[in-house]
Amino acid sequence: MARIIVITSGKGGVGKTTTSAALAMGLAQRGKRTVVIDFDVGLRNLDLIMGCERRVVYDFINVINQEANLNQALIRDKRCDHLYVLPASQTRDKDALTKEGVGRVLEELAQSYDFIVCDSPAGIEHGATMAMYYADDAIVVTNPEVSSVRDSDRMLGILSSRSRRAENSDEPVREFLLLTRYNAERVEIGEMLSVEDVQEILSLNLLGVIPESKAVLNASNSGIPVILDRESDAGQAYGDVVSRYLGEEVPHRFIHTEKKGFLSRIFRG
Repeated sequence: MARIIVITSGKGGVGKTTTSAALAMGLAQRGKRTVVIDFDVGLRNLDLIMGCERRVVYDFINVINQEANLNQALIRDKRCDHLYVLPASQTRDKDALTKEGVGRVLEELAQSYDFIVCDSPAGIEHGATMAMYYADDAIVVTNPEVSSVRDSDRMLGILSSRSRRAENSDEPVREFLLLTRYNAERVEIGEMLSVEDVQEILSLNLLGVIPESKAVLNASNSGIPVILDRESDAGQAYGDVVSRYLGEEVPHRFIHTEKKGFLSRIFRG
């Protein structure tokens, strides 16, 4: 049976879709059969970041409404045979996501995949609660700023009380913290919260720190998950995230500023 992972946050623009694409690609590259689903009905950005927007014929809502089957709607990634994308609809309302319909689709996918990655909309709107309801694991994505962290704390309350696991008194959803757009230099001068500050507020297992990087925007514009950019700090950081999620012991990087050598200091780095 598949493990269902929801990528969630309290506010928009923190990097959920980037994270969903990177995590799904990283898992698939490890040989895990993986499908990533866009729950953001009406906006639909995942297919752009995955570079498959021109191949969308049927979508998640078509499958829920039984207007198409999964084989018709799933898009296989051209770069990795183990990865599939289930896009959202741009023309339907979010209320088209029903608990029964979503559950039926996830149950069918669980028969064939190792991991199901759910790219959730921000906040507590209907699409977000549907994405969270069936989760086994939740990766809470936040930026190192007070408003983003505070909103993420609210999401943790919903995860612990409104998930299927909570309703059935099963083991709780496993929760992880992913800190994005982190700039160690700005942390040092007090313009951003530190990793320790965020962990003190949220008390979550730190899955990774993604440094602020132009590579993320460049990858998104090119329709390529940033994890494939092995030369970039962000790509390497997402690779570490996948390793940690799979249980490997990997030290955290990109948390502290780089110590400059004697010559670098003379010539101002």
